[in-house]
Amino acid sequence: MDGHRKLRAGFLLFPRLTQLDFTGPYEVLARVPELEIFTIAERAGPVRTEFGLTLIAEHDFQSTPQLDIICVPGGPGALEVADHTDVIAFLQTQARGAQWLTSVCTGSLLLGAAGLLQGYRATTHWLSLDLLPLVGAIPVRERVVQDRNRITGGGVTAGIDFALVLVAELFGRRRAESVELMLEYNPAPPFASGDPAIADPSLVQEVRDARRDLQAQRRAFLASLNLDRRDAR
Repeated sequence: MDGHRKLRAGFLLFPRLTQLDFTGPYEVLARVPELEIFTIAERAGPVRTEFGLTLIAEHDFQSTPQLDIICVPGGPGALEVADHTDVIAFLQTQARGAQWLTSVCTGSLLLGAAGLLQGYRATTHWLSLDLLPLVGAIPVRERVVQDRNRITGGGVTAGIDFALVLVAELFGRRRAESVELMLEYNPAPPFASGDPAIADPSLVQEVRDARRDLQAQRRAFLASLNLDRRDAR
């Protein structure tokens, strides 16, 4: 790091991302004064999320400096931009100088589509865990997975957990605990259905069936990639 400048953490935004994949870790990292947060998209300006909330990307790829931390959220749009050459080139170029490559939910599939998870342990949303080998990653059924300088979070709400793990890596456990306390992050969900291992099996199947077409599209796209040709780090 040059002198005493802040570490630069950049969030990649794209149409139809899941907003909590972004806003969860953003809320954690924005509370750390040593970090400078960048919101980035192919074109600076408004980005409409999965359910219509509009976010603002302050930077495009050309105006983004070298990042220390790259965070890729997930959502239905993650693989819709995975065949955009500018997106892949941006991730690969930034990865060469970044200290940490991170993702939340199916953002790991976009990282993987850029060739950046080959040989790394990683996680993603439980519905997509079996897709990780298609991008050369080793799937791990955990809420947060760290392998060297890659940290991946599971589905949606796991973005908060991932960000707290990252804060602990960067600034120590005490700092992460302080942020966790300020956020009053002490989940007590009203229903025991937040994980397929504990949810009613019929409910798990119902959710699988509702997403079957999307998952098939994701599988077909990832299977079509030639990652050997991708200039990954």
